[in-house]
Amino acid sequence: MVRPHRWWLLRNIARQLSSGWRRVEFTDFWMGDQFCSLAFTLGNLYFLACAYSVGFDAHPDPWARCSRPHAWPVPFILAALPLLARLLQSFRRYSDSRLITHLINAGKYGAGISYYLSYYLWRHNGAGRGPTFVLWCLFGVLYSTYASAWDLLMDWSVLRPHAKVPLLRSELIYSGYIPISNVLIRFVWVLFIPARGPSVALRSFIAAMLEIVRRFQWNIYRLENEHLGNMDQYRITREVPLPYSFDDLSHETDIGDDDELLEREPVAR
Repeated sequence: MVRPHRWWLLRNIARQLSSGWRRVEFTDFWMGDQFCSLAFTLGNLYFLACAYSVGFDAHPDPWARCSRPHAWPVPFILAALPLLARLLQSFRRYSDSRLITHLINAGKYGAGISYYLSYYLWRHNGAGRGPTFVLWCLFGVLYSTYASAWDLLMDWSVLRPHAKVPLLRSELIYSGYIPISNVLIRFVWVLFIPARGPSVALRSFIAAMLEIVRRFQWNIYRLENEHLGNMDQYRITREVPLPYSFDDLSHETDIGDDDELLEREPVAR
């Protein structure tokens, strides 16, 4: 990665940390969505730092020492940080546009923060089958359903009842089916319910790998929907009909307008 790309990444990370203070652009909420898939990774940064500080050959083992319930607020804050950034971005977008859809989107991230809070409270109370377990399952179902519905209806614009392709949309680029695996992986938190089985660390690793698959899939269909939305608003064209003549002088007069159009940053639907 060359130096300008590094600076671009650092600048966008800084914009994520200052969400809500400035106008939200496409890059801001796009990068924010990518960071939301790092919740598992960020939540385990505390364990990684603790394990390095005490040593991996410590007795008792670093997992037993570093995953004590009393330290739960630190991984919770780290895991919820991307969701908080997107929540603030949604509030700012509503403040700038007064579109109620941004408040609905903010509700999704609020549900996500509540889910992680209830999860770490459940772990703090011994991961039993008490009230915190019920609360965690309740917020888990709410957040997963909320996020899945937003993915399908808003980010992908599918499930249209009167579309040319049933339950999808009238315009398609990649495929003609609904990727159900996205919804299934949204409910990956059920891996943590069984009291017996693999360790929490292994389950977290499996959940993180599945989230990578889900986000990869989400990116493809999200970009497809963004591209089609820009076509509908005449910001871009889907394809240029060929062949065309290079010696037609009328093309030269359109170059400036085309460049200006392409330089405009796309706006999310």
